[in-house]
Amino acid sequence: MIMLIIAVLIFTGIHLVHTFAPDCRRAMIDRLGENAWRGVFSVAALAALVFMIFAFGHARRQGIVLYTPPFWMAHVTVLLMLVAMICLSASFFPPGRIASMAKHPMVLSVKIWAFAHLLANGEAASVILFAGLLIWAVILRISLARRERAGNYSRKPFVSARYDAYAFVLGIALWGLFIWKLHVWLIGVPVSLGM
Repeated sequence: MIMLIIAVLIFTGIHLVHTFAPDCRRAMIDRLGENAWRGVFSVAALAALVFMIFAFGHARRQGIVLYTPPFWMAHVTVLLMLVAMICLSASFFPPGRIASMAKHPMVLSVKIWAFAHLLANGEAASVILFAGLLIWAVILRISLARRERAGNYSRKPFVSARYDAYAFVLGIALWGLFIWKLHVWLIGVPVSLGM
């Protein structure tokens, strides 16, 4: 479990450099250049993700259970995941109503995803992973709001509601693929409907 906690802290820490160490980030960009910094950051983020996945798999084998959700909670999770996939999809397109209302649709999708999985998974490894990523997403959202109020960040303005239709179609397709087989292929666990 300690390895998983460290992995979650490394992953979230890398993704909060802009929030908590903007001067360090700026200094690295000045020193390396924008493209080199993006390359270093991408490699570090990918390595942290791989480490977190490995640590999660290792911790899950310990089988420590903190709570047992009721069977129907799996249905709530599946429904919330549809919302998360639509929000995630909205982040790929120019802003429509969904992106404008969510303000940061990708961050919102991570919050919904993590919260939904906490509802349906009570083993310690899942709680550490999903609670850690939920906390990270909340911190990131607060940081983005503060940066926006300070004038250091601006969201893209609304473009067209047709992008909401695209987000719905893509989100439903992704959701269906995860329920069908993608969750098993990527995570190794089928989507459970609590039956």
